Amino acid sequence: MNSVLIVGGSAAGLSTAESLRRKGYQGKLTVLGAERHLPYDRPPLSKQVLSGQWEPERATLRPATALSELDVEFVLGDPAAGLDAATRTVHTESGRDLRADSIVIATGVRARTLAGQDGLTGVHVLRTLEDTLALRADLLAASRLVVVGEGVLGAEIAATARTLGLDVTMVGPQLAPMAAQLGPAVACLLGDLHTDRGVRLRLGTGVTGLPSRDGRVVGVRLDTGEQLPADVVVVAVGGVPATDWLAGSGLTVDNGIVCDSRCRAAEGIYAVGDVARWYDEHLGTLIRLENRTNATEQAAAVAGTILGADEPYTPVPYFWTDQFDVKIQVHGTVPTGADVTIVDGDIADGRFVARYSRYGRVTGIVGWNMPKQARLRRVEIVNALATVQ
Repeated sequence: MNSVLIVGGSAAGLSTAESLRRKGYQGKLTVLGAERHLPYDRPPLSKQVLSGQWEPERATLRPATALSELDVEFVLGDPAAGLDAATRTVHTESGRDLRADSIVIATGVRARTLAGQDGLTGVHVLRTLEDTLALRADLLAASRLVVVGEGVLGAEIAATARTLGLDVTMVGPQLAPMAAQLGPAVACLLGDLHTDRGVRLRLGTGVTGLPSRDGRVVGVRLDTGEQLPADVVVVAVGGVPATDWLAGSGLTVDNGIVCDSRCRAAEGIYAVGDVARWYDEHLGTLIRLENRTNATEQAAAVAGTILGADEPYTPVPYFWTDQFDVKIQVHGTVPTGADVTIVDGDIADGRFVARYSRYGRVTGIVGWNMPKQARLRRVEIVNALATVQ
């Protein structure tokens, strides 16, 4: 093997390059990135960078010296525009043609937007470093923020903005923040946390419009007919896999790049990170994960496959979120209707671990200000998965 091209310059792309080198690959490595920045971390964008605790440069994943030692050619600020799968050639917007023996696609997702959002001043999404800096500048000059979206990102932005002193309202269709990720019981506790810290929750509601005046947003219109006033609006309603550039490539694209259990999309072509939708042999279905941990673990698995390993990728999903003074860790999955048991700590003390089970099998562990104990409980998920093989 002489060359590997990684399309995507964020965490999944960099992790793939590092894993290849760590596993002994000595051939040519190229990373093609749509953004002009060297690889940076996204989780701090909605927290430390948005709050101003970190300078933007601190989110950079590796110092320049470490990147130099990787012996990787970074081609930045030039998005991929097309792929010829047969010849394994990527065409870029600037007109470059980059060919490699193996291609790893790590293009991630783009932020989903609302109808009527484009062109309105004061309406933001948060995906890139530029998004974060633009939002922070607007927040510092504003007093009222409405966050549209009650998932992980929306809840984090609401918490950060509230610590900056803004009047914050969170809206969305779920009945509690992160209900899909935490289940109703723990999500209600998170809702109480936000309410106690001054965030207004208008949940169980949809958004029908973004009223504006002279090209700037002035509020959010709910499906109840009510209009919430706002100086700034953040739309945090999920991401769309960045696959438009693959039209005509021959790859199967359906809510991500469809891959086999080795994360292989076609001969010599792989996908990692948020954009990959692969067959999980433990679960018996296609899945796609949008979290930082998966980006690293999947990259290591694909690097091994490129170098000759033949193991299915079957992770135990994991993500974390920090909101106000609470740290939440989620291992595994939280299926609808799961039975929830507090197995460590006490809700009343603000420190606990919850076990989620379905049909008597442990599927998930959630830690609330108890990261070590939650991590130790992860083995219960691993053991449960082993019994169904």
